[in-house]
Amino acid sequence: MLHILWSIIIGFLAGLIAKSLLHAGHMGFIETTVLGVVGSIVGGLIARLFSKPKDGAMFHPAGFFLSIIGAMLTLYIKMNYFPG
Repeated sequence: MLHILWSIIIGFLAGLIAKSLLHAGHMGFIETTVLGVVGSIVGGLIARLFSKPKDGAMFHPAGFFLSIIGAMLTLYIKMNYFPG
């Protein structure tokens, strides 16, 4: 249960930083949190390019900075290729 709460908090912070760096429009709490969580998954996939995750792990733990980078990449793609 605490892992889910921690993911929501880190996801929100990563999404908040990403949208402020890319000057995205108004996004609510849920949209910002989803952006951060998706960014964390994207960041984990980027991390997987450089090192292998532990045996049996589906994703690589992204960490806070890769979560921000993944959220920025996700937001950039959304803003430029899926406007609206």
